Amino acid sequence: MRELWKKIQDSYAGSYLALIIPYAWILLFFMIPFLIVLKISFSDLKVGLPPYGPLLEWVEEGVLVIKLNFTNFAFIGTDSLYLFSYLESLVIAVLGTIGCLLIGYPMAYGIAKAKPPFRTLLLMLVILPFWTSFLLRVYAWIGILSTSGLLNTALMKVGIISSPLSILDTTYATIIGIVYCYLPFMILPLYASLEKIDYTLMEAAYDLGARPIQAFRRVIWPLSRPGVIAGSMLVLIPAVGEFVIPELLGGSQTLMIGKVLWNEFFTNRDWPVASALAVLMLILLVTPIAIFQRIQERQVRFLDAD
Repeated sequence: MRELWKKIQDSYAGSYLALIIPYAWILLFFMIPFLIVLKISFSDLKVGLPPYGPLLEWVEEGVLVIKLNFTNFAFIGTDSLYLFSYLESLVIAVLGTIGCLLIGYPMAYGIAKAKPPFRTLLLMLVILPFWTSFLLRVYAWIGILSTSGLLNTALMKVGIISSPLSILDTTYATIIGIVYCYLPFMILPLYASLEKIDYTLMEAAYDLGARPIQAFRRVIWPLSRPGVIAGSMLVLIPAVGEFVIPELLGGSQTLMIGKVLWNEFFTNRDWPVASALAVLMLILLVTPIAIFQRIQERQVRFLDAD
């Protein structure tokens, strides 16, 4: 009896430990930094180090006063620069996500349909770019997309174009960089979903008279939708706040929120406004994701009830 009770205690301790570790990770590396940024967003701008005032201040007679400055958020709403940077970041991130999906879905489908010995090799080739520095991979595209780069040189030698294309320092270059750098984040979740599908369902659809496109649209696409959603979120969320890619490939014409945050923090030294921008960006990204997850949970409960 004692041994059985000890096993039960050990199992409960293991389950609690498995829950504590991820929650502690989120607390240390997400909640605490977010609360610090949230605190700065309500502070006053001051000259010095740190370049913001405290929220709590003791006044005469030992009274503790809380100072909350909402003008930082109001200033963001009155300046069209921030609204434009938010919209441009969202548009570029969405276009990059669509590009990753259009390229990544056929690749993931091909890997899932490949024979087991070749799957490992193909997945290794997908992960291989992660072995190189992110910064070096972005720098490499400067040599590819510049007017005298590999792309223009190859197109001119083939005879497709007569003069170099101006791709570098444009929005198109930023989208290309996002698609290239974040493509593995789209392929891996898609592969995880496509690999679990029973492809005999396609044969059944063919036997019932469905064409290949119809069978794909009615069988494979609905079953792979969780991977599509997961991959899209893994690409869209970091792409919105991307800084390195638009800075190196987009030039001055591409104004994404990551570059605006950098300028506010390190050029203007306006930490309260920059923190308010970061808080608003997080709210704009987290809110639709939370709503989508709630809808998904309701659909799962409705299916389980049936």
